[in-house]
Amino acid sequence: MKELATALFLLPMLMTTILPSTQAQTPAGTSPEFWKWAQKPPMGWNSWDCFATTVTEAQTKAQADYMAEKLALYGWQYIVVDIQWYESGATSFEYRANAPLEMDEWSRLQPASNKFPSAAGGKGFKALADYVHSKGLKFGIHMMRGIPRQAVTRNTPIKGTKLHAADIADTHSTCPWNPDMYGVDMTKPGAQEYYDSLYAMFASWGVDFVKVDDLSRPYHQAEIEAIRRAIDKTRRPIILSTSPGETPVTSGAHVQQHANMWRISDDFWDDWSALFTQFKRLDDWTPYRGPGHFPDADMLPLGAIRQVPGYGGGPWTRFTQDEQRTMMSLWAIVRSPLMMGGDMTKNDDFTLSLLTNKEVIEVNQNSNGNRQLFHRDGLIAWIANDPNGPDKYLAVFNTGDALTLDIKNAVFRSDLLTRQTPGHGVEVELDITEAKKLFLMVDDGGDNFTADHFDWSEPRLIGPQGEFKLTELPWIKATAGWGQPSTKTAVGGKPMRIDGKQVAYGIGTHANSIIEFDLPPGYTKFKAFAGLDEGGTSQPNGATVRAMVFTHSPYIQQESATVPVTWQELGFNGPVRVRDLWQRKDLGVFSDQVFIVLKPHASVLYRITPVKAP
Repeated sequence: MKELATALFLLPMLMTTILPSTQAQTPAGTSPEFWKWAQKPPMGWNSWDCFATTVTEAQTKAQADYMAEKLALYGWQYIVVDIQWYESGATSFEYRANAPLEMDEWSRLQPASNKFPSAAGGKGFKALADYVHSKGLKFGIHMMRGIPRQAVTRNTPIKGTKLHAADIADTHSTCPWNPDMYGVDMTKPGAQEYYDSLYAMFASWGVDFVKVDDLSRPYHQAEIEAIRRAIDKTRRPIILSTSPGETPVTSGAHVQQHANMWRISDDFWDDWSALFTQFKRLDDWTPYRGPGHFPDADMLPLGAIRQVPGYGGGPWTRFTQDEQRTMMSLWAIVRSPLMMGGDMTKNDDFTLSLLTNKEVIEVNQNSNGNRQLFHRDGLIAWIANDPNGPDKYLAVFNTGDALTLDIKNAVFRSDLLTRQTPGHGVEVELDITEAKKLFLMVDDGGDNFTADHFDWSEPRLIGPQGEFKLTELPWIKATAGWGQPSTKTAVGGKPMRIDGKQVAYGIGTHANSIIEFDLPPGYTKFKAFAGLDEGGTSQPNGATVRAMVFTHSPYIQQESATVPVTWQELGFNGPVRVRDLWQRKDLGVFSDQVFIVLKPHASVLYRITPVKAP
């Protein structure tokens, strides 16, 4: 038996096969016709992670040029323009309430011509789609669920009817994070006609892929069905992607009959805790994964992301190389759609290598029987079958942290803080006599929801010489699960506010967060109010955290883990040959098992081939 070191790992994904067809009523127990349009997980690029609401025609063409030259050979196919292409003044990751939107006379949003010049004169995305198609690629757009609020205010007509926007809008059905749309009441005459006219327009532009947001959480079944009908009436094979998650697993049987891919989580970013939570979600969705219908673990935040203001974290992925390979291995073995989120024109060699490994792409595009093999105290394995023979694929992950938290050493630990907590927070007063370090920590309270905006309000040190504002002391290190800690604003960029009151001074952050200070001598007390910022409590879900304070390092160093895997677990009874797909090399023949040595957050992806007896 041999000991195998952690392998290098990358992953691109192969393209979707699209077969022109229409979707009739699907009899119970049969496969929808639209599944044929995406027999393999779609592979492409989406503009959100790098350009947010600001993407332009020139930037989109540059991505298409890059994909055609460097990635199409590996199966990358879709170029998708994300949100607010119809908002001429959009400048960041934030949305402007009541902003004027480009719209035609039939209540349908149009590309803003200052960002997409070829759309001027009512031409829509036709010219841009033609450009993408000329590169041998396919073109996609993002849409919000519903009808523009602007259309309802102006009461513009619905094409093909004598009805108007106000006749079909449900003004009580709104998106909590985007101000552009009202929901459509599908019980009203004209509602289906609105969606029909919208998707007929998309088809006339040459759109091949539509991502529809504010659709899956909560699950808007009636509008999902309306969009499905509208796409099918166009007689164009338009891939339907629903967003955001977490799509309820209880709706799995329904969503797979109406969409090609659906989000399993909220927006996924380059944070390890977010990646860790995808493991369970992807396991939960296993019964609903198959050709033409794929649970979507979201875009790949690789390379040059966050290229515009409004979202903290820096202009390059925060994932380590091990974490990037782990993400790619997981997306491959579970057959998640692969949508690159970074500005591809700025890819470095490592990022490109993650997108151009044919053997890893093969796992994503053509394996079957994908399932979790085991989960042993954070050591996780998935397997899948090679459909062309007896080989199997094996992915093994060490999801443990290099530094794990020992909360028993906290000198202060709050109860769970929620929007029901009086004052949305808790007073903190601690004896720090002789302490040389201070660590302020916030965790997500165990619900893994990403609306945990938090403020350390008026943090101060007290001693014989008086009070000293902690915000005047530079920290040694500061992390946040979303954005970046700041002493100037809340993590979302707005003034810090807790329970309706503005914070005089403080540190805005987001769980999971830890901020480390070296303390000056002579101070004996630490005081603060630890509270939920209104950036979280104003949202309909989440905003549940725990606050902790340490005066010594809260971390325990973890070593690499050895993961034994027997061939019987994989269904083999004899020796096998092991090939490392990231290193692209054979590791040898093993008689009955291997011992895989993995650093925290690292992974391997192997092809296992049975060896015939001589």
